[in-house]
Amino acid sequence: MFETSDAHFSALTAMLAPAFFLTATASLLLSANNRLARIIDRARTLLKELAAMDDPAQRALYEQRIALQRRRSLIILRAGQLLYVAISLFVGTSLMLAADAFLAHRLGMAPMVLAALGVLAMFAASLLLARESTLAVRAVNEEMDHRHVARRE
Repeated sequence: MFETSDAHFSALTAMLAPAFFLTATASLLLSANNRLARIIDRARTLLKELAAMDDPAQRALYEQRIALQRRRSLIILRAGQLLYVAISLFVGTSLMLAADAFLAHRLGMAPMVLAALGVLAMFAASLLLARESTLAVRAVNEEMDHRHVARRE
Protein backbone atom coordinates (compact mmCIF):
# COMPACT_ATOMS: atom_id res chain seq x y z
CA MET A 1 0.00 0.00 0.00
CA PHE A 2 2.88 2.36 0.75
CA GLU A 3 4.22 1.89 -2.77
CA THR A 4 0.80 2.73 -4.21
CA SER A 5 0.71 5.96 -2.21
CA ASP A 6 4.17 6.85 -3.49
CA ALA A 7 3.05 6.11 -7.04
CA HIS A 8 -0.02 8.32 -6.61
CA PHE A 9 2.05 11.11 -5.11
CA SER A 10 4.57 10.81 -7.92
CA ALA A 11 1.82 10.95 -10.56
CA LEU A 12 0.20 14.00 -8.95
CA THR A 13 3.55 15.75 -8.69
CA ALA A 14 4.26 15.07 -12.35
CA MET A 15 0.81 16.38 -13.31
CA LEU A 16 1.47 19.64 -11.47
CA ALA A 17 4.73 20.37 -13.30
CA PRO A 18 2.94 21.67 -16.43
CA ALA A 19 1.06 24.11 -14.17
CA PHE A 20 4.19 26.25 -13.98
CA PHE A 21 4.25 26.45 -17.77
CA LEU A 22 0.52 27.19 -17.77
CA THR A 23 1.03 30.12 -15.42
CA ALA A 24 3.79 31.60 -17.56
CA THR A 25 1.78 31.07 -20.74
CA ALA A 26 -1.33 32.65 -19.24
CA SER A 27 0.72 35.68 -18.23
CA LEU A 28 2.06 36.06 -21.77
CA LEU A 29 -1.42 35.58 -23.19
CA LEU A 30 -2.85 38.31 -20.95
CA SER A 31 -0.08 40.65 -22.05
CA ALA A 32 -0.64 39.79 -25.73
CA ASN A 33 -4.39 40.39 -25.46
CA ASN A 34 -3.81 43.76 -23.77
CA ARG A 35 -1.35 44.72 -26.49
CA LEU A 36 -3.81 43.68 -29.18
CA ALA A 37 -6.51 45.85 -27.62
CA ARG A 38 -4.16 48.86 -27.62
CA ILE A 39 -3.20 48.23 -31.25
CA ILE A 40 -6.85 48.06 -32.28
CA ASP A 41 -7.61 51.29 -30.39
CA ARG A 42 -4.68 53.02 -32.09
CA ALA A 43 -5.74 51.76 -35.53
CA ARG A 44 -9.29 53.06 -34.96
CA THR A 45 -7.93 56.47 -33.95
CA LEU A 46 -5.73 56.60 -37.05
CA LEU A 47 -8.67 55.61 -39.27
CA LYS A 48 -10.80 58.41 -37.79
CA GLU A 49 -8.03 60.93 -38.32
CA LEU A 50 -7.46 59.67 -41.87
CA ALA A 51 -11.13 60.15 -42.76
CA ALA A 52 -10.87 63.85 -41.85
CA MET A 53 -7.73 64.53 -43.94
CA ASP A 54 -7.51 66.18 -47.33
CA ASP A 55 -3.74 66.55 -47.75
CA PRO A 56 -2.44 63.67 -49.93
CA ALA A 57 0.96 63.62 -48.19
CA GLN A 58 -0.68 63.39 -44.76
CA ARG A 59 -3.07 60.71 -46.02
CA ALA A 60 -0.14 58.65 -47.33
CA LEU A 61 1.62 58.98 -43.98
CA TYR A 62 -1.48 57.84 -42.10
CA GLU A 63 -2.02 54.93 -44.49
CA GLN A 64 1.53 53.78 -43.71
CA ARG A 65 0.82 54.05 -39.98
CA ILE A 66 -2.40 52.07 -40.37
CA ALA A 67 -0.55 49.40 -42.37
CA LEU A 68 2.00 49.11 -39.56
CA GLN A 69 -0.81 48.71 -36.99
CA ARG A 70 -2.34 45.98 -39.16
CA ARG A 71 1.00 44.20 -39.30
CA ARG A 72 1.41 44.49 -35.53
CA SER A 73 -2.11 43.16 -34.92
CA LEU A 74 -1.47 40.11 -37.12
CA ILE A 75 1.78 39.35 -35.30
CA ILE A 76 0.03 39.59 -31.93
CA LEU A 77 -2.83 37.45 -33.23
CA ARG A 78 -0.38 34.71 -34.27
CA ALA A 79 1.39 34.94 -30.91
CA GLY A 80 -1.94 34.59 -29.10
CA GLN A 81 -2.86 31.58 -31.19
CA LEU A 82 0.47 29.94 -30.37
CA LEU A 83 -0.08 30.66 -26.68
CA TYR A 84 -3.50 29.00 -26.81
CA VAL A 85 -1.86 26.00 -28.49
CA ALA A 86 0.76 25.94 -25.71
CA ILE A 87 -1.96 26.01 -23.04
CA SER A 88 -3.75 23.12 -24.76
CA LEU A 89 -0.52 21.14 -24.96
CA PHE A 90 0.30 21.73 -21.28
CA VAL A 91 -3.21 20.67 -20.22
CA GLY A 92 -2.87 17.67 -22.53
CA THR A 93 0.44 16.86 -20.87
CA SER A 94 -1.20 16.79 -17.44
CA LEU A 95 -4.02 14.60 -18.69
CA MET A 96 -1.60 12.29 -20.48
CA LEU A 97 0.51 11.96 -17.32
CA ALA A 98 -2.62 10.91 -15.41
CA ALA A 99 -3.52 8.42 -18.14
CA ASP A 100 0.07 7.16 -18.18
CA ALA A 101 -0.05 6.49 -14.43
CA PHE A 102 -3.42 4.75 -14.82
CA LEU A 103 -2.12 2.63 -17.71
CA ALA A 104 1.02 1.54 -15.83
CA HIS A 105 3.34 3.83 -17.80
CA ARG A 106 2.55 2.48 -21.25
CA LEU A 107 2.52 5.86 -23.01
CA GLY A 108 6.29 6.14 -23.08
CA MET A 109 7.57 9.53 -24.21
CA ALA A 110 4.17 10.88 -25.31
CA PRO A 111 3.70 13.19 -22.28
CA MET A 112 7.24 14.53 -22.72
CA VAL A 113 6.64 15.18 -26.41
CA LEU A 114 3.45 17.13 -25.63
CA ALA A 115 5.28 19.19 -23.01
CA ALA A 116 8.16 19.88 -25.40
CA LEU A 117 5.73 20.98 -28.12
CA GLY A 118 4.06 23.30 -25.59
CA VAL A 119 7.40 24.86 -24.70
CA LEU A 120 8.19 25.23 -28.40
CA ALA A 121 4.86 26.99 -29.05
CA MET A 122 5.52 29.28 -26.09
CA PHE A 123 9.01 30.04 -27.41
CA ALA A 124 7.70 30.87 -30.89
CA ALA A 125 5.03 33.13 -29.38
CA SER A 126 7.69 34.91 -27.33
CA LEU A 127 9.70 35.59 -30.48
CA LEU A 128 6.61 37.04 -32.15
CA LEU A 129 5.91 39.22 -29.11
CA ALA A 130 9.48 40.49 -29.21
CA ARG A 131 9.11 41.30 -32.92
CA GLU A 132 5.88 43.19 -32.28
CA SER A 133 7.55 45.17 -29.49
CA THR A 134 10.23 46.25 -31.96
CA LEU A 135 7.55 47.40 -34.40
CA ALA A 136 5.74 49.27 -31.62
CA VAL A 137 8.88 51.19 -30.69
CA ARG A 138 9.53 51.93 -34.36
CA ALA A 139 5.98 53.28 -34.76
CA VAL A 140 6.27 55.53 -31.71
CA ASN A 141 9.69 56.80 -32.75
CA GLU A 142 8.44 57.54 -36.26
CA GLU A 143 5.44 59.45 -34.92
CA MET A 144 7.62 61.46 -32.54
CA ASP A 145 10.12 62.25 -35.29
CA HIS A 146 7.37 63.29 -37.67
CA ARG A 147 5.63 65.50 -35.09
CA HIS A 148 8.94 67.16 -34.29
CA VAL A 149 9.46 67.99 -37.99
CA ALA A 150 5.84 69.15 -38.35
CA ARG A 151 6.23 71.59 -35.42
CA ARG A 152 9.29 73.19 -37.00
CA GLU A 153 7.41 74.01 -40.18
